[in-house]
Amino acid sequence: MKGPTIMHSFFVLFFTFAAIIPSFKAHIGEFDEVWRRRAEEARKVALQTYESEPENVTLAFNKQVRDAMKELSEVIPQNDTRRELGTKKYTGPCMVTNPIDKCWRCDPNWADNRKKLADCAMGFGSKATGGKAGRFYVVSDSSDDYTDPKPGTLRHAVIQKEPLWIIFDRGMTIRLHQELIMQSDKTIDARGANVHIAGGAGIMIQYIKNVIIHGLHIHDIVQGNGGMVRDAVDHIGLRTMSDGDGISIFGASNIWIDHVSMWNCYDGIIDAVEGSTGITISNGHFTDHNEVMLFGASDSSSIDQQMQITLAFNHFGKRLVQRMPRCRWGYIHVVNNDYTHWNMYAIGGSKNPTIISQGNRFIAPPDIFKKQITKREYSPESVWMQWTWRSEGDLYMNGAYFVQSGDPDWSKKHQHLYDGISAAPADQVTWITRFAGALGCKVGQAC
Repeated sequence: MKGPTIMHSFFVLFFTFAAIIPSFKAHIGEFDEVWRRRAEEARKVALQTYESEPENVTLAFNKQVRDAMKELSEVIPQNDTRRELGTKKYTGPCMVTNPIDKCWRCDPNWADNRKKLADCAMGFGSKATGGKAGRFYVVSDSSDDYTDPKPGTLRHAVIQKEPLWIIFDRGMTIRLHQELIMQSDKTIDARGANVHIAGGAGIMIQYIKNVIIHGLHIHDIVQGNGGMVRDAVDHIGLRTMSDGDGISIFGASNIWIDHVSMWNCYDGIIDAVEGSTGITISNGHFTDHNEVMLFGASDSSSIDQQMQITLAFNHFGKRLVQRMPRCRWGYIHVVNNDYTHWNMYAIGGSKNPTIISQGNRFIAPPDIFKKQITKREYSPESVWMQWTWRSEGDLYMNGAYFVQSGDPDWSKKHQHLYDGISAAPADQVTWITRFAGALGCKVGQAC
């Protein structure tokens, strides 16, 4: 019992000290008293969110998947339908293929019970309930005024201080003129509408908590120029130029990103940095991008020791190059994802991140020099061989291979946590991720 207690005390002291040091890469032009207070509150939430034994979360996730897959296999039609599910031509009745979707997707009355989604998160982001405690806010205007947002716009919705469940009255394309800075306790729920965030800046989840983003198409994101941007109903502040990420998670906790389709962002598709933790990214479809996901800003940003992320049921598809993800520090559970394309490597990192890869399918590119799934940076082999990067039950195709490191008996030594439970079999991943990406939900019909 002393181990977790000592470790927790260390994190309390470390991150309390870190909280007094403002970041110079936050795109905050003036780190005023409002932002200082937000940063301090965010650090406290992160400490509360941090799991001292993250293997417990991994175990719980794998058990849920195993139980759900066993139950689903009993009601799924025979092989002909399974083969059809693996194609883009499936037009049959609603068929759930993983436990997150099993929670809500085949209910034809989902639109009358939207907040059921908040009970469906798994993994490290499972505590995210978004705007479940609040009222519905309907976005009816696709315009974007970043200094004086109009009621009915997405920016006006996300800067409110109360919990909100944000929905859309129709399909629309929103071009953000500056990064969209959110407040805590929000759900952006695009089900039932074809909503694109495109051609402008991306979404910034900074020093806040409890956010769900579901069903958006986010693409062709560019840098925001910076300037005076409203980030709350009672605060407007100076921002520097934004990076051009599709979604940037910065010092935030309890975040769930589900069923998004994302491609072609100026910088990263999804980045999580500056002590962000309690995150699940699930059911996403990602294509056409170079540096896909960055977890941990820099080798010197040791606050990311508290980072804990679940990456599950995603499809990493065509014309991707690298960083799926690229990790520094932290604990990353990469489980039941389908990696069908990369042009450099799939999973990389530095500064001793723990990476547990389970039940993924990896299809290597034809280039003989790009078969390796993993890439370590900035450390000699004598150092990185001590990092815990374990592959369990992964499926390697077309010559793909995963260079493992750390204690080869690591899982056996954690049997009191793992209880011998593994992820869903990798040969089921095509099926598990069949409906990854934004769904074409229609009111009155199952998704």
